[in-house]
Amino acid sequence: MDTFAPTRLAVHVLPEGGLEEKLKLGRPLRVKLGVDPTSPDVHLGFAFVLDQLRAWQDAGHTVVLIVGDYTARIGDPSGRSSERPVLADDVLDANARHFAEQAFAILDRDKTEVRFNGEWLAKLTFAEMVRLTRTLTVARLLERNDFAERYAANEPISLSELLYPPAQAYDSVAIEADIEIGGTDQLYNLVAGRDVMERYGLEPQLVVTYPLLVGTDGVEKMSKSRGNYVGILEPPAEMFGKVMSIPDEALEQWWTLLTGGGEHPEAAMEWKLALARRITARWHGEEGARAGEEHFTRVVRRHEAPEEVPEATFEAADGLVYLPGLLVELAGNSASHWRRQIDQGGVKLDGGSVAGYEVAAARLDGALLQAGKRRFFRLRPV
Repeated sequence: MDTFAPTRLAVHVLPEGGLEEKLKLGRPLRVKLGVDPTSPDVHLGFAFVLDQLRAWQDAGHTVVLIVGDYTARIGDPSGRSSERPVLADDVLDANARHFAEQAFAILDRDKTEVRFNGEWLAKLTFAEMVRLTRTLTVARLLERNDFAERYAANEPISLSELLYPPAQAYDSVAIEADIEIGGTDQLYNLVAGRDVMERYGLEPQLVVTYPLLVGTDGVEKMSKSRGNYVGILEPPAEMFGKVMSIPDEALEQWWTLLTGGGEHPEAAMEWKLALARRITARWHGEEGARAGEEHFTRVVRRHEAPEEVPEATFEAADGLVYLPGLLVELAGNSASHWRRQIDQGGVKLDGGSVAGYEVAAARLDGALLQAGKRRFFRLRPV
């Protein structure tokens, strides 16, 4: 049969022939995607997966977006070399709701079922949890690459991490999923869902995985924790500039996954500009894309200050300002990050490099502060 549109970009469709069998059921299939709300913002990597979910939706199937407000309290160990830190409950709850709302920039709100897995996991008794853990063996769990590597290196693996795969799999039991989609790093968890569903007397779900979008570094998968992401809510200038910063090696994957592929300019710079225009226009319209490109041309290519610069205030102690601390307040990241940027000439005052981390308040009054390539602030004392 012809390639089914929602699986056109898929890496795995398991088991072989399973999609055809599911489609023969002659009803809308329940297609599940689980997301971890450790970050409140949807970035382009998440947006790509949500686009695939929308393709299932457009094909007439029922989309079930599972926000892992409860499993996030365990911490997904996928691809991790150590235990993932767990955020406070109120932060996770706020992130979960913010993320779900942003997803509707892509999904059809009226055709989407949003569920929080605390609905069922929080209600499991200890006896029910023990029953769930019997569905998978420790030996099977240790087949996972991340667990296997840590076990071989005699690095700690907490019991709570071993609970993540069965807990995520139970989501599929709770909503009776026909299909579960996810990134290739989720393959083990998704296949485990088939085993758990079968042990609970349900027809196992079809597993469909999609490629992981590399981040702006061109190496690691896009992730807010790695700082290599582009958020869909970022301002046009920031979005355009970040897309232009990706290495040439990442161009083909970004073009294929984020624009659907097709013809593109041959020269890398023109190809990158076309990509940045397409991505920025999707989230900010053609006017936003033009504004982003104008800002990039002025600031990055011509090394000029932008036409409009936001004002920022500072406080001085004994007539001095600790610049890395001020930069954390204005532009995020950590003080150590900004110390490195200062050392490498990535922070400028009125176009000149900064010597040292403490600067006289009088020097900052009215100065143009440049943080990295694209962030500018006009400084004023409180």
